[in-house]
Amino acid sequence: MATVDITIKGAGIFGLSIAFECVRQGARVRVIDPNRPGGGASGGVVGALAPHTPERWEPKKQFQLESLLMAEGFWHDVDQISGRSSGYGRTGRLQPIADENLLALSHERAHASLALWHGHATWQVRPQDDFGAWVPSSPTGWLVYDTLTARIDPMRAYQSLAAALTKMGADITSGGPEQGQVIWATGYQGLLDLSAAFRTEVGNGVKGQAALFKFDAGDTPQVFTTGIHFIPHNNGTLGIGSTSERYWNGADTTDDQLDALIDRARQLCPSLVNAPLLAKWAGVRPRAKTRAPILGEYPDKPGHFIANGGFKIGFGMAPKVSAIMANLVLNGVNDIPAEFSVAANL
Repeated sequence: MATVDITIKGAGIFGLSIAFECVRQGARVRVIDPNRPGGGASGGVVGALAPHTPERWEPKKQFQLESLLMAEGFWHDVDQISGRSSGYGRTGRLQPIADENLLALSHERAHASLALWHGHATWQVRPQDDFGAWVPSSPTGWLVYDTLTARIDPMRAYQSLAAALTKMGADITSGGPEQGQVIWATGYQGLLDLSAAFRTEVGNGVKGQAALFKFDAGDTPQVFTTGIHFIPHNNGTLGIGSTSERYWNGADTTDDQLDALIDRARQLCPSLVNAPLLAKWAGVRPRAKTRAPILGEYPDKPGHFIANGGFKIGFGMAPKVSAIMANLVLNGVNDIPAEFSVAANL
């Protein structure tokens, strides 16, 4: 590809998904990343596309709801073009309910979801016995079951996105010139660079560690309990994670914090005790100051844009982020919520 309309710096989930949407709208796109697609923070093994609780509604939760509802169509299109599987599946999520106070709150949230989720999904309170034996025990015997949460297999999703982009004529490369309009989707390091450029903390990084087991739970909903995600993938594996570390030694190295997480996961879910451990993973996730994605024009750089700060919800936000950024860059239409703007983080 000799010349391009859009250069995207960064092949994480925001970079690749924006590239996909721009190519679908007819743009010639080059993605530049010195590492492989998904080589940064979002190339992990967990893949929980989960909503916030249906209460205290605000623009971030509405944006996330719309994006999660877009996800099935987005990943279907990616996989159809690539001929691969991203591992996407809207299988729902279970959360054990620890005590009677949380049980009452869960019923309130179930009622709120009817209005806030507009019938597209539900937040239910269900007995433990309705689900498989591998699900960790609930102290009250009750679970929250939401039908909005989905799973994805991060590395397979990257491979599917990259393959789809290549088939569509996009250029994914480790280096090259910046041509046309430029979108900076450079993750944790990009937030540090922005902080240095504007002499204020725009964002930082939070390290996470996770693990992958050989364990086939089928299409059972994923589980979130005591801070641990259990994500059954559709290839007979199960991801667990993750830690949240503001301070660390070694951005991509695992340590005893992950070992402790694995021990806790096996205690909560005895079915994992003899499951083979396939992989350990670590990476630093980009956390913006507002904890919402940073989207919009790059101040004082005409023709440059920022898409960063996916933190723990990058995959879930990606379908709508890609649509809104493509509309801004290609059509000049700015529908970015004020809470997500660059200015909100400066």
